[in-house]
Amino acid sequence: MTGPAIEMAGVRKSYGAQTVLDGIDLHVEAGSVFALLGPNGAGKTTLITILSTLVQPDAGAVSVAGHDLATDPDGIRRSISVTGQAAAVDGVLTAEENLRMMARLSGFTAGQAKRRASELIDRFDLGGAARKRVTTYSGGMRRRLDLALSLVATPPVIFLDEPTTGLDTRSRLTLWDIIQDLARRGTTILLTTQYLEEADQLADRIAVLDRGVIVAEGTAAELKAQVGGEVVELRDAHGDIVRELPTDGSVDALRTAIDELDALGVTGGSIGIRKPSLDDAFLALTGQASSTSTAPTFEKEAVR
Repeated sequence: MTGPAIEMAGVRKSYGAQTVLDGIDLHVEAGSVFALLGPNGAGKTTLITILSTLVQPDAGAVSVAGHDLATDPDGIRRSISVTGQAAAVDGVLTAEENLRMMARLSGFTAGQAKRRASELIDRFDLGGAARKRVTTYSGGMRRRLDLALSLVATPPVIFLDEPTTGLDTRSRLTLWDIIQDLARRGTTILLTTQYLEEADQLADRIAVLDRGVIVAEGTAAELKAQVGGEVVELRDAHGDIVRELPTDGSVDALRTAIDELDALGVTGGSIGIRKPSLDDAFLALTGQASSTSTAPTFEKEAVR
């Protein structure tokens, strides 16, 4: 598949008086990882439900894998897989039974289903627990199985709606490796996430969605560049950040920022300079910090 895998033009969606999506334009190239960032309530999940044909937009055009939502929703459904925040697996069955059942439902013969289940068990490192009930699995194992189930029929487009929410660091890194491998094999992935590091590590391009509007789009480097050349930070005697200010990196701008921070009169404090992060860009674009970020952020006025 070449060209755009996902296209949205002027997409709008409201529920009563609340506008959830307000004129969304989106273009995702085939074989790429595209991350959709946004705070809670920004409209990320609504966008995914529209792309996956579960909800109709009030206005606008949508195309996925060359199929138009208005005229060929069945074509879209045949071309996609969706993995959400909660693992949608049958806990009573084993991983092997879940995978074989999904394969049969996808039209595989019994022999084909057995072979496909075995391939996915190996690929997702589930061999040691393949014949154990899923109720005994950790959260990370359940999420890997959920992703394996979504790949039984090897769709060209996958929607991952905050797939690593609630996972520990090791499980999250394992899923990152799997997602990167899928992209290398040519699968198009649209990823919604609140983890800025996740978007930074995985995505070829990132769109920031805020209050139903895409407020910025670009590579991670391009979004970070919108903040400025440097971030000057003031830490107190305990090493905690008191305040941060972006600058353009010039000597005059750095001197001004340092003077402003020095005027706060923090006793025993220290001043440092660092490159802007994706979290800084997120705050600059949305006016709020990522809800999952652990890094301190500078005040809203500093990035206007």
